[in-house]
Amino acid sequence: MIRVFISSVQREFAEERQLLCKYLREDALLGKFFVPFIFEELPAINLSAPEAYLTEASTSDIYLGLYGRDYGYEDAEGISPTEREFDTATENSRHRIVFIKRCDERHPKEQSFIHKVEQDVVRKSFADYDELRTAVYAALIRFLEEKEYLRLLPWDASICHYAKLDDIDEDKVDEFVAVARKHRNFVLSIGLPTETVLKHLNLIDDSNRITNAALMLFGKKPQRFSMTSEVKCMQFYGTKVEKPVPSYQVFKGDVFQLVDQATNFVMSRVDTWVGSHNQTNTAAAPSRPELPIDAVHEAICNAVAHRDYTNNGSVQVMLFQDRLEVWNPGILPYGLTIPQLEEPHKSQPRNPLIAEPMFLKGYIEKAGTGTEDIISKCENYGLERPVFRQDSDFKVTLWRKQVIQKNDEVILKTDEVIEKTPQVTQKNGEVILKTDEVILKTDEVSQKNGEVILKTDEVTQKRIEVDHKIEQLSQKAVQLSQKLSQKTIESVLYSIYNDAYISAPTMAKLAGTSIPTVKRYLGFLTDNGFISHIGPDKGGYRVINWSKLTLK
Repeated sequence: MIRVFISSVQREFAEERQLLCKYLREDALLGKFFVPFIFEELPAINLSAPEAYLTEASTSDIYLGLYGRDYGYEDAEGISPTEREFDTATENSRHRIVFIKRCDERHPKEQSFIHKVEQDVVRKSFADYDELRTAVYAALIRFLEEKEYLRLLPWDASICHYAKLDDIDEDKVDEFVAVARKHRNFVLSIGLPTETVLKHLNLIDDSNRITNAALMLFGKKPQRFSMTSEVKCMQFYGTKVEKPVPSYQVFKGDVFQLVDQATNFVMSRVDTWVGSHNQTNTAAAPSRPELPIDAVHEAICNAVAHRDYTNNGSVQVMLFQDRLEVWNPGILPYGLTIPQLEEPHKSQPRNPLIAEPMFLKGYIEKAGTGTEDIISKCENYGLERPVFRQDSDFKVTLWRKQVIQKNDEVILKTDEVIEKTPQVTQKNGEVILKTDEVILKTDEVSQKNGEVILKTDEVTQKRIEVDHKIEQLSQKAVQLSQKLSQKTIESVLYSIYNDAYISAPTMAKLAGTSIPTVKRYLGFLTDNGFISHIGPDKGGYRVINWSKLTLK
C-alpha cells in the first residue's frame, strides 16, 4: 500500500484532514492503493511529537501538503511543523503534491513558505473541500499512472494519447468560464488561455496531454475519440420496442449539447396542454407539458455524467406511450443500492472530472440528490413514482399520464387539465370541450348536452409550471439589463419552447416586434446562458437552459 502523509496546520484544516482520510479509505479505487496518515490518529508511542511526524514524513511515499492562511506554531528556530515536514519529504525524495487554499490574507511567513514551495513543486489551488477532493483524486490517479500501478486508469482521468490541444474548442471553454463565474463563483477570469482553464480543472497534465474528460466536455468532435459517447433517442407508438419507429435520432456533441438535445427530443414529443391568452397577462398562452422538464433533464444529465464510458453501449432515451426510459451503460458504484437512491445518500460520481464542470455550469448538483429530485418532481407533478432498475444497464423510468379507452372516448386519468384540443369555444365564462374530441376526467367537470364544461376560473387557478418558469427566467434576464422588455423575452422563450426550430421572422411576428429586435434579444439570451443554439447557424435549433432557474 502507498502511504500518504497529510501535512497542514491542524487547526486550520481540521475538517479537510478528516474528510480526506475518509475519502481515501472509502473510495472504491483509491482505497485499493493508498493509506492516509494524519498526526491526530497516531497512537501513543515513545517519540516526541516532532520526531513522530518527521519520521512519518520521511518514510511515507507521498507528501500531501495543504497550505492556507496560517503559518502555525513555530519552533525555537522560528520554523513551523508544516515547513519542517515539507523539507524532510524533499530531503528524502518523497513524491510531493501541494494544494493551496485561496485566501484574501495570509501570514507573512506562510506566504514566504508557499513561495519557496512553488519554486520546486507544481501546486494546485482550491476554494472548498469538493474542489480539493477532485484535485487530490486527479493528482493521485496521475501518480498511479506515472508509477505504473495502473495499466488502465479511470476513463475520465485517462490521457487520450492521440488527442491534441487543437482538438479542444476554445469558444466552448470561454463560454463555460463565463457561465461558471456568473453562477458558481468560478475563480478563473474570462479570457485566460485554454491551457490554464483545463489545468485548473485537472483536464490536462503538466505536459498538456489531454484527458478523455476534456474531450467530452470541450472537444470539437468528442465522438471522434469516443464513438459511443453519443445519445440515441427513440419514440415508439406503443408500450414496447417495435416497428414502426416514428422518430429515431442519434445526437452527437459534448456532454452539455447531448443533455440539451436529448431533453428537447423528449419535451417536443410529449403532450402539452395549452390554454388561452386570456388566462395570463403574458404574451404567450399558458402551457403544461405532460412530463416535468426538470425530472427529464435530471434523468438525462445523470445518465450522461455517470455512465460507464468504457462500455461499448450508448445512453438511450426511449419514449413510449406510457413512459419514458433512460438507459445508462454501466452499473451503480460499489456499495450503492437501488433503495439507497430513493433516500438521502452520498454523492459517488463515476466520472468526477466530468461531473465537476457539469456542476460548475449548473447541470448537476454535488449533494447526491439527483434521484431524489426526480422522484419528488414527478410525484409533485401528479405522476406515479419513478422506477430505478439495475440489470446489465442502469435504467430510470418516468411514467406518463395514464390513458384508458372507454367506448369511443379517450379519458386521461388525472386531476389536472393537461390536454389541448383544437375544438375549444368560449361560452358565458366557460371553456367548452367537445366530447366527440376528447373527455378530460377531472374532479370538477360538468356535463351539458354532450359537452364537457370546465370553468375558466378553475383552469386559471392551476398555474402552469412551465409558464411560471418562463416568467422567472424572464425576470432574471431583465435584472441583467433593464433595457429589455420582459414581455418580449417571454414571447421569445415561449416561441422556442413550442418550436425549437422556429425562425426569427416568425418569432418577430408572434411578438409583434421587428426582426432585428428579436435577433438582439436572441443574442442577449444566448450570451447570458438562458438559451443555447445547437448545430450550424443555418439549420440548427435552440433550447432553453432550464438549469438557470437553479443558479443564483
